[in-house]
Amino acid sequence: MAEADGKSSELNGGSEEPDPGEDQRGEGDASTATEGQSGSQAAPKKAGDSAKDKPMPDAEGERVPGEGEEEEDTDSMDGSGLYSQNEEGERDGEGGRRERVKERDAGKRAARKRNRPSGGTAHHSSSSEVEDDDEEEEEQEEEDEQAMDAWLGAELRDLGRPSWRAVPSLRLREIGRGSHQFVRRVCGARGLVQRLELQGRLERHTGCVNTLHFNPSGTRLASGSDDLRVVVWDWARRRAELEFDSGHKSNVFQAKFLPHSGDSTLAMCARDGQIRVAELSAMQRCKNTKRVAQHKGAAHKLALEPDSPCCFLSAGEDAVVFGIDLRLDRPANKLVVVKEGDKKVGLYTIFVNPVNTHHFAVGGRDQYVRIYDQRKINENDNNGVLKKFCPSHLVSSESKTNITCLLYSHDGTELLTSYNDEDIYLFDSSHSDGADYCRRYKGHRNNATVKGVNFYGPSSEFVISGSDCGHIYLWDKVSARIVQFMEGDRGGVVNCLEPHPHLPGLATSGLDHDVKLWAPTAENPTGLKGLKDVMKKNKRERDEDTVRHGDQYDTQLLWFLMRHMRNRRSQRTRREGAEGDTDESWSSPDSSDEEDGGPDHVQCMSS
Repeated sequence: MAEADGKSSELNGGSEEPDPGEDQRGEGDASTATEGQSGSQAAPKKAGDSAKDKPMPDAEGERVPGEGEEEEDTDSMDGSGLYSQNEEGERDGEGGRRERVKERDAGKRAARKRNRPSGGTAHHSSSSEVEDDDEEEEEQEEEDEQAMDAWLGAELRDLGRPSWRAVPSLRLREIGRGSHQFVRRVCGARGLVQRLELQGRLERHTGCVNTLHFNPSGTRLASGSDDLRVVVWDWARRRAELEFDSGHKSNVFQAKFLPHSGDSTLAMCARDGQIRVAELSAMQRCKNTKRVAQHKGAAHKLALEPDSPCCFLSAGEDAVVFGIDLRLDRPANKLVVVKEGDKKVGLYTIFVNPVNTHHFAVGGRDQYVRIYDQRKINENDNNGVLKKFCPSHLVSSESKTNITCLLYSHDGTELLTSYNDEDIYLFDSSHSDGADYCRRYKGHRNNATVKGVNFYGPSSEFVISGSDCGHIYLWDKVSARIVQFMEGDRGGVVNCLEPHPHLPGLATSGLDHDVKLWAPTAENPTGLKGLKDVMKKNKRERDEDTVRHGDQYDTQLLWFLMRHMRNRRSQRTRREGAEGDTDESWSSPDSSDEEDGGPDHVQCMSS
């Protein structure tokens, strides 16, 4: 299930405390991740930082031009009018402000003690105590609010000027200059990202949609669901070109077109642990599906090799990574069993470096990103790991933190990693073993499902993620500021985010049974209305869940069990009435001999 229906016990993570920071000064930006926020502390610099982190400004403020400031570029489609001046952040740092708050609060308490009546009736004494309690509660709330603002504003940088301007670019294209770069620049333009809005829905599935994948040319979109069906869409015409039974016995987690296969081969994985391949015909039908490997636990992700129509990797909760070559009689080859010491680490995600395809990264039921080199995996030497990355504050964390999704940037130089009930972190893949993160993206919530994360833009200019609050967040990669904030699924959780390979748009899915298409057609850039309140709510709930972990899990378990039982009836009816595909299997010595099916999964796991 797109882990749309709940949260597994292995995926319950805790929150971490804000990093102590240094005083920050500087100008803020309204397209930042919060609204109405003053200067804050910044955490210590991480590897790769080249400029000072800046405080989080007021997202609803008006721009106040200063002396010598350039006039706004009216040709830009970037929504520059959202800039604001953070005067308080320039005057002093967060540390000085906190000292003033403490002095003021101490003075108020001393004044209340002096004014408190020493005699009188019990009624008067009681009224005075109630007033004092109310005032202390208000002061505590104010302090909590300031601490929250400081956390949200930490580790941010100034948002740079727009790199693309609409009118000059269009003029240059008309005379034939830079036309070959026009589309790339448009797709990575912040002004268009800030104008993304819902274009339409693709409706065919009867369960949570767990996976989305465009074919290399971007003309077709494949989706897989809890209903065990895969649909290939002509997304531009909003119609399903092909729909077939995947052959899986439980929730389909991924379905991907193999590159250079003429869109005729789809690789799939699912909760039942099977890795299957579907052969499609040009006549809009599925010839058959075949099992090529079998994990002993759920298989959540596949990793394609960018130039190979027959080779890919799979990772499962059994900690095994399979290398699969469809040209062989026995396609599956066990590459490595992922371990920390002597303990196996169940896997949720895997990705191949697009530039150096010998390298692949995995993540799962602990806090470490592990990178392997297929040419030299020796499990007797550091369990075969080439190097590991982890945010420094999570290395010795007592909370059970897991990695739900990771991927390389377009040029393989960066690794983006999403942690459950934690934040999103960016690592430099060229750094040495044990290096800390370079950027941190916060504000969303990754708790109720296994969230995906992705880059957006041809040069990985933005970071995009769904959230338990039902919203879609886009951060500017360099500044770590939120530049777009959109309402996603009505069901409350967005799991999958798939940018179009060549156009400025994307597809998303989650607990809802449809696929949503987005394009930059809004007349005005986003105002980030309500963003600050949603971010604070996400953070408070994350902190509260750390304390009320057990009770909350029981409540959610009951909720998605009820939902699961309701959805099983329609799935059983569909399976009984559907025409079965050919279920041939290629045998593999590394495949499990256990029963493929097993009990149906009670949660929705995202792609």
